[in-house]
Amino acid sequence: MRPSCPASAVGLRFAVVGNPENRRTTMFADAVRAAGHPAPRVLAWRDVLRGRYAFTPGELVRLDSPGENAEVDRLLRDTDDPTRVEGTALWHRRFTAAVREVTAAARRAGAVTTADPEDVAVMFDKRRCHARLAAAGVPVPPALTGPFGGWSGRDGLREQLTAARISRAFVKPAHGSSASGVVALTLAGPGRVRATTSVETTADGRLHNSLRVRHYTSEAGVAALVDALVPDGVHVERWLPKASQGGRAADLRVVVVAGRATHAVVRTSRHPMTNLHLGGARGDLDSARAAIRAAGGDFTDVLDVAEQAASCFPGTLCVGVDILPATGWRRFTVGEVNAFGDLLPRLTGLPGSGAEGLDTYAAQVAAAPALAQVATAPALTQAPAPTPATTPAVAGPAVAPAAARRAERKEHHHDSAA
Repeated sequence: MRPSCPASAVGLRFAVVGNPENRRTTMFADAVRAAGHPAPRVLAWRDVLRGRYAFTPGELVRLDSPGENAEVDRLLRDTDDPTRVEGTALWHRRFTAAVREVTAAARRAGAVTTADPEDVAVMFDKRRCHARLAAAGVPVPPALTGPFGGWSGRDGLREQLTAARISRAFVKPAHGSSASGVVALTLAGPGRVRATTSVETTADGRLHNSLRVRHYTSEAGVAALVDALVPDGVHVERWLPKASQGGRAADLRVVVVAGRATHAVVRTSRHPMTNLHLGGARGDLDSARAAIRAAGGDFTDVLDVAEQAASCFPGTLCVGVDILPATGWRRFTVGEVNAFGDLLPRLTGLPGSGAEGLDTYAAQVAAAPALAQVATAPALTQAPAPTPATTPAVAGPAVAPAAARRAERKEHHHDSAA
């Protein structure tokens, strides 16, 4: 379905900072053209990281993922092997510095970016993201604060987990994504441990991502794994039992555009990680709705939690929120908020979301008129760039107050359930 835009929005000029060959960039470009706008100007991350870029007044600049490009990965973390897990702290420093520079350059030129640099920096640090969500009252899993001195010894991870009476935990690289380096850890007593992960440890101690989920059951093997992850920083949180669908663990990815939950997908897996590239599969959203209703809840509860999490990043147009449903589909917590969580091909908007018939990229393009108003504001090039604490929220063209959205969603939900 072709998104509808008011006449004043037709002809908006977009630029995309991304990897030209990546389907994220091409799918967004397709959505821009389908909406009647000129094809976006694509600035390759490999050029941007070398300082070869410029913006023009009035451009709407989309910052997209730098992933899945070996040259860009090498520029960000000095490795020629994209499967390597280590180097994420260096990646985070260089990438967030680049985002700050790009954003500042866009603002100086009178352009507007779709993401706030401090929002991006926090979303790519799981420790800071968890802390920001918790401070705002968003339900999140209990977490250890660290720092961790490796697996064993004083202040080691095992000691801290034991002291906190946490027998099952997720150990996540602080700056990782796509389950890279994530370890689902179970402690069953002295000398009894089990780690489930897609990480393969080589004979020389280096860590590599693979497409096969494996188990480590020796204390020495788990210690080597954790000790290799700790130097780049880790986030450790309680492993909460999740709801199931068809005998598989289930969670949800909810995309929030301009403050409004527009898309949702159930993800299922036979192991703790639900990522599709690790064997996860899309579940049935209608079955999840029915399970939530049978538990005495409402699917709008999921969307409310997602929007609450997204509101912690008001300067960013679109985020993907990972919702963890508790056993029985009765309660919901937020696992992560993703800056580039919109890659959900062929998924169209939820009823009552304002994005019916649109995929995640078309929904963002449809929110462009509000961004254009900011881009063409006379004071933009005269006033200093807003600080992270005062960066205004980016609103879509028809975003209702939260209470009104909840009422509208409940009406659509009950009409479809009747």
